[in-house]
Parts: sequence; C-alpha cells; structure tokens
Amino acid sequence: MNPNRDRGAPEAVHLTEQNFDEALVANQGLVMLDFWAEWCGPCRAIAPVLEEVAETSEGRVTLMKVNVDENPGLAARYGIRSIPTILFVKEGTVVDRVVGAAPKAALQDLVNARA
Repeated sequence: MNPNRDRGAPEAVHLTEQNFDEALVANQGLVMLDFWAEWCGPCRAIAPVLEEVAETSEGRVTLMKVNVDENPGLAARYGIRSIPTILFVKEGTVVDRVVGAAPKAALQDLVNARA
C-alpha cells in the first residue's frame, strides 16, 4: 500500500504472462487493464488518472497493469500496437478499448457505463 494515499483503495495489480489468465478469471467485475511501459511518457502521465478512477469507483472497477516490455506475449494477444492502451474487461471479455492518454471524464464515463 502506498503510504501517500488517503483512501483505502488497493494498489493496482501488476500482471505477468504467468498470472494473467488466473487474475482475470478471479475478477468477475470490471477491470481496467493498462498496457504500459516504463519509458512511455503518456503512460506515466495517465497512471495517476487511472488510479484515481479506480479509487473513486467504490469497488466497481479493478485496475490491473501489464508492462509490455516485460510481457510482449500479452500485448500481442490483445493486438496492442500503441501505448498506453486501456482495455476494459468484464467477465473475461474486452468490452471497450481506449488508446492514448484519455481524459479522466472519458474513463469515468466508461466505468459508469460498463460497471
């Protein structure tokens, strides 16, 4: 847990090719799946926005992250060509996709519509 947080929201779940399928199956709610890389400026810019959307969703969405440099197979599986790409996954199915650093309101609208 990040000591700088003032809400009791859980940290983002960092997925790898080893735990990916199990983690998605275990979560039956809505998942914001952030495909990112350490060197990606827009990825770093949108990360706190994604965390805030997850924190304020009152448990309706779980933030999970995939580092595309460390897990290229997962990026290939979902056809990720640009990062950041945020997939919205519900019951194992991709229900929406956002490419690029989207505004917080747009992400919040997707959570409200899908959760």
